[in-house]
Amino acid sequence: MAVMKKKGDKSLPPISTASLPDVIFMILFFFMVTTTMRDQELLVRYRLPDATEVQKLEKKSLVSYIHIGVPIPQMQAKFGTAPKIQLNDSYKTTKDILDFVAGERDKLNEFDRASMTICLKSDENTRMGIIADVKQELRRANALKISYASSKVLSY
Repeated sequence: MAVMKKKGDKSLPPISTASLPDVIFMILFFFMVTTTMRDQELLVRYRLPDATEVQKLEKKSLVSYIHIGVPIPQMQAKFGTAPKIQLNDSYKTTKDILDFVAGERDKLNEFDRASMTICLKSDENTRMGIIADVKQELRRANALKISYASSKVLSY
């Protein structure tokens, strides 16, 4: 009996990788467009207080943040462990809040200046004296829209 061999190899054809760089660059471009860069480096540690009635801010571009808490461990040797106020990327005092608010207002256009909101992100163990001092300075700066950052707790 004769054995018949078929002509031609039955292996799979090679996969074309010509469009692979295009796909990789499209994914890279997507992530570059959709991610946001951190605006400021945190110099204080804080754990947000818990709250049950929480609302999300609608326009985050109109929100400026004031961080209040204990300095990070790398800064504690220089500044101690007492709660500090962080405006942008440095520790400030309550007297610097007027200039901070004025600078943040100048960044906005005329139409949005009335809707500017100051968000206080403070540690849950921060004494109310510091927060009251910050609020007094915000009143002097005519920044009357204040929100308090908190973490949402599910209530049953």
